[in-house]
Amino acid sequence: MTLHVYNTQTRQKEVFTPITEDQVKMYVCGPTVYNLVHIGNARPVVVFDTLFRVLQSEFKEVIYARNITDIDDKIMKAAAENGEAISALAARYAAEFEQDMAELNNLQPTIVPYATDHLPQMIDMIQRLVDKGHAYAAEGHVLFAVQSMEDYGKLSNRSLEDMLDGARVEVAPYKKYAGDFVLWKPSSEGEPGWESPWGFGRPGWHLECSAMIEAHLGDTIDIHGGGRDLVFPHHENEVAQSCCAHDGKEYVRYWMHNGYINIGGEKMSKSLGNFRTVRELLTQYKGEVIRFALLSAQYRSELDFSVDLLNQSKASLDSLYGFLREAKDVEASSTASIKDQPIYAALLDDLNTPIAISELHQMAKAMNKAEAEEKSRLKAVILNAAKLMGLLQQDPESWFTDGIGEESISAEEIESMIQARVQAKLDKDYARADEIRKELKEKGVVLEDSREGTKWKRE
Repeated sequence: MTLHVYNTQTRQKEVFTPITEDQVKMYVCGPTVYNLVHIGNARPVVVFDTLFRVLQSEFKEVIYARNITDIDDKIMKAAAENGEAISALAARYAAEFEQDMAELNNLQPTIVPYATDHLPQMIDMIQRLVDKGHAYAAEGHVLFAVQSMEDYGKLSNRSLEDMLDGARVEVAPYKKYAGDFVLWKPSSEGEPGWESPWGFGRPGWHLECSAMIEAHLGDTIDIHGGGRDLVFPHHENEVAQSCCAHDGKEYVRYWMHNGYINIGGEKMSKSLGNFRTVRELLTQYKGEVIRFALLSAQYRSELDFSVDLLNQSKASLDSLYGFLREAKDVEASSTASIKDQPIYAALLDDLNTPIAISELHQMAKAMNKAEAEEKSRLKAVILNAAKLMGLLQQDPESWFTDGIGEESISAEEIESMIQARVQAKLDKDYARADEIRKELKEKGVVLEDSREGTKWKRE
């Protein structure tokens, strides 16, 4: 079986072949840290974390870089409103982002470059573009001259005219052409900035990723990922900067973009008022439930995100963990391989996670009915395949008993109430026993009586 990925640039699914045998270099655009991240920010993190895991199962070395944009006009605005230093606000929200993404079972990337640590590299790239005739200085700005690049627009497959019609382009007198974009801009007094050959200022957003990729991964990389909204202008402009700085050398072999998240049938955005942060969702659902929901659709598809989807995801995970709890005394085989299994084929087929999830359910049901040796093999396949999706790695009993948020009733309190219920039954006080069951139900705890005693789980 061979990994296939959909390449945005060629608009088709292709066999993935790395530039260097057994080594993969992947870069994914990370957040601009000025607020808590929303669920739309989380989708590319979960998608490309899953790809990172799959790549690691196929290749000896995978270098995965995901940046932090810690200088931006949005950060400056938020810091000014809070009356705090930009660096302090950015550092705080970068830490909050890492915390939220860890809750969603995401692995830490190999490299996490911060934009502000790469100003010398950015200034150097700008100077090379100016020297090669692809950029020019004007009124304290440096702009990329898009007409200097013959195939500008090849990633988004648009002509210059189409791009101008479809984009909100700043019309400025210092531009030679309306579509030229900023590489460097001046900073006013009190704004953050750095000294450069063009005066005190700061870099343009598009430039940051090009410079960080060059610094850590080289001139050409295997995979560049991000949300579909980044194809134009951000990724298109990255291509322009990097290809022209490197005399036309290929910048990215495979471009991969995840689809939008919709809430209530509309693309999620702050302006529509359907903005949900990961942090607020984590007060209601476990991180794995949110991750499962994000993987429930193929990554290139638009995803309708809703309470119903989250509840369905929790129910699916409850079912899978339930099968694992029933098989808790079964030792997973140490020799079972997933590489000849349909679930692995689904993941190699451009991360077809809906099919992979369906395969998980089928194998879990089969495990429940299987004989000892086959049960051991299936348990190993389930756990190892689920790990590639960042799922089913918790202790099954803990899955059902661990609470969410600070207000949830503790396991100790639940056990104490169960013992009180047992005593009430012994005393033939069945009304009190029923009352305790009802009290626990109201606190989101369901009791399951059996010959072995009373088990419980959180709803």
